Amino acid sequence: MNSKKIVLLGGAALMLLLFFVFDLDRFLTLESLQTHRELLQQHAHDHPLAAPLLFMALYIVQTAFSLPGAAILSLSAGLLFGAFAGTLYAVVAATIGATLAFLVARYLLHDTVQQRFGARLETINQELAQRGFNYLLFLRLVPLFPFFLINLAAGLTRLPLRTFFLATMVGIIPGGFVYVNAGAGLAAIHSLGDVASARVLGSFVLLGLFALIPVAWQKWKGQAADSMQQ
Repeated sequence: MNSKKIVLLGGAALMLLLFFVFDLDRFLTLESLQTHRELLQQHAHDHPLAAPLLFMALYIVQTAFSLPGAAILSLSAGLLFGAFAGTLYAVVAATIGATLAFLVARYLLHDTVQQRFGARLETINQELAQRGFNYLLFLRLVPLFPFFLINLAAGLTRLPLRTFFLATMVGIIPGGFVYVNAGAGLAAIHSLGDVASARVLGSFVLLGLFALIPVAWQKWKGQAADSMQQ
């Protein structure tokens, strides 16, 4: 690993260390958000241009460094900017932050992983090159794996950057809107479980399955064509 990669990795590790050393996650709780609700709303009202930019910058940093607090930031977007503008700000910021994490993982570890496991990963890489959008869209819609883990793992494959960016942006809109819209009525929320109910999660699973329909159809057509040739 060259010196530039070591410096980048060290910077990321330092950011994570400072976050937990100074206990900054205490500000990213539902209780803290409700306690400071009026102050935050007043600040957003007084700074209509700066507030969205500051919010998006914080969200990008949080996502890029895989820090806790994404759900609280999404609720904050609804509280400060309303359901629709808040969803726009949150989705754009989360997509940019995820893309940065993807690029860092690709820059730091992609070549090493491909050199050591390239032959074993060739089938996966080919599948991602052809149908990566559908697979990633499924993972974004269905909360099976942590958001940050998908960002990092995708960077280790040959998934195209454009595919990652588009699938991430489209895939997080439904979940983002649910949390941002809930944040617009923050007073009615007593826990994060009130937002992500079983019914809501079930809806995301159905959406995710729809994203895989084109994949299943193409595979079925390929198998049918092979059978006819035989």
